[in-house]
Amino acid sequence: MNFFQEQDRARRNSGRLLVLMALAVFSLISLSSLVLGVLWQIFGREGDSLGLLAGPTTLLPSWDQVALVALAVIAVVLLGSLYKSVQLSQGGRAVAERLGGRLLNLAPQGLGEQRVLNLVEEMAIASGTPVPPVYVLDDAGINAFAAGLTPQDAVIGITRGAIDLLSRDELQGVIAHEFSHIFHGDMRLNTRLVAVLHGILLLGLIGEFLLRGSSRSRHRSSRDNSAGAILAAGACLWILGYAGTFFGNLIKAAVSRQREFLADAAAVQYTRNPEGIGGALQKIGGHMYGSQLRAGHAAEFSHLYFAAGIRSAMAGLLATHPPLEQRIRRVLPSWDGQYPQVSMLSLAGERATPEQRQVAQAWDQVLATPAAGFAPAAALAAIARIGDPQAGHLQQAHGVLNELPEPLQRAAHQLDGAQALLLGLLLAREARAREQQLTLLQPLLDAQLLAGLYALEPLLLQLPAGQRLSLVDLAMPALKQLSPEQFSVLRGQMAKLIRADGRVELLEWTLLRIVERNLRPSRPQDGRYRLVELQAETQVLLSLLAHEGNVTPFQAQAALTHASAELPFGPLALLDAEQSDLAALEAALKRLNQLLPLQKPQLLKAMARCIEHDGEITAAEAELLRAVADILDCPMPPLLKGAVQPLPA
Repeated sequence: MNFFQEQDRARRNSGRLLVLMALAVFSLISLSSLVLGVLWQIFGREGDSLGLLAGPTTLLPSWDQVALVALAVIAVVLLGSLYKSVQLSQGGRAVAERLGGRLLNLAPQGLGEQRVLNLVEEMAIASGTPVPPVYVLDDAGINAFAAGLTPQDAVIGITRGAIDLLSRDELQGVIAHEFSHIFHGDMRLNTRLVAVLHGILLLGLIGEFLLRGSSRSRHRSSRDNSAGAILAAGACLWILGYAGTFFGNLIKAAVSRQREFLADAAAVQYTRNPEGIGGALQKIGGHMYGSQLRAGHAAEFSHLYFAAGIRSAMAGLLATHPPLEQRIRRVLPSWDGQYPQVSMLSLAGERATPEQRQVAQAWDQVLATPAAGFAPAAALAAIARIGDPQAGHLQQAHGVLNELPEPLQRAAHQLDGAQALLLGLLLAREARAREQQLTLLQPLLDAQLLAGLYALEPLLLQLPAGQRLSLVDLAMPALKQLSPEQFSVLRGQMAKLIRADGRVELLEWTLLRIVERNLRPSRPQDGRYRLVELQAETQVLLSLLAHEGNVTPFQAQAALTHASAELPFGPLALLDAEQSDLAALEAALKRLNQLLPLQKPQLLKAMARCIEHDGEITAAEAELLRAVADILDCPMPPLLKGAVQPLPA
């Protein structure tokens, strides 16, 4: 799948979805106005002792009554949707907690939970995205979900049944499926859909409330006509509200079913192992609980799950997922139609296949080969795989996690340890400057955090340049547990470290912005600019990259000219350091981040051409390219060592 085409498709589908939901709301308004207007006429005339409804006898409502009912319906729908949108503004965490999920990143319980966490971390590092928080649902069914509005606030949820019953390959297929929803905009669309449907459902909830209230009032006073009016209005709203939800669910089902097929295909493409996701789907068919969820709010999020989480009375029409048999045959055409007998998995007995061992050994040799940098084409190859990581990226991510020292990995999964890691990554390599930074920090840190920083300092100074972003991504779930006040303190400490030596390096600034974007994500924005409209901003970004990777202005201009070949306008002139400082870069990136999805590849390719001009891409340049791409909402996989293309899986 092409990441940028899928992002563009998701953007267009969001607009179509809003149109369809607007038509559904308009139909509800029309029906509600007609029915409630008729009730108004009937019950209003019975109690019209003053003759306020004098005039021709008709059951049709007046235009004034239609307008009043329409305004009331619109207000209810908008307020209901707004309320749910505010709830979901916290991101996927709100969905996971509403389903009763437990965060496992900081304290995985048992080998099964640790294995799930490792797989999520591998997929995140392989794809260049921050590691999402992982929640476990205490459900026997085999299921999972991805929820959130952006990759920065996304979470992965997985059931106890999936953890206990699926093998590593099968879990990897399920997790790859959920990451596909994150990459390609499905998750954002699905989360928005929850809010829109809630507004329509609120009509039915109000009707149900009125029905209960009217039944109590009728017991108190059988002669009061108002109770009958309330009963009739409540029944009307209840029927109309749930009718609206029915049509909304039709839209939800139509949107979801096709995306599940595509996410299955993406999972096979990422892992190069159709047996993984195919085996998980087969186990769902053979499991006595299937993929069913018992959580109280499971129906509200039915379209987010890996497989059908609830039973529907009209399964064919309202199903949010394709039939299990169709999904299995698409990834395993030779399937015999038989479901396996599902039993508890023994983690100790799980072994890699000979083919998997052969691939792992080949990649171990590649990763063990010392390399000063990357081939020039490696950056363009990574850009081509944005949102589409391959088996080689997964194997490289597995190697990176194995290479990270155990104390660093342990610290990344602790609240204090993750903060110490961030501060440690900003320490200068030169001893005198580093001592000055630590002297500034000492009065600001509590004793435990300061001790952790001193303990990790030697390991962080030895950390290769290409592993720093992976370590930051690994620490994100722990850092997301910081309160707003704690984050504000951490941000101030990072800023003080960065400014301690009197100059701000581009990578230091970029790391700070990545942390800000992930811990306090801004509201997602749809692209609206074409690259040709942002020539000045492009010039600022590429000039800064050219200065960063070249010694002389002549070399920097040559790199910029080389990069301009990818742009839809003429060659750019190199800006001096004052015109392309970090303040100018920040303003430029804010506008460049609003490029239309299909316009971003040109900019990224120009960035890659800029850093590859001298014939080699250093690890620091590759890290900087990926960091800037992350700020532009383009999750770039790590550049592959030793080969531009991944080894076959």
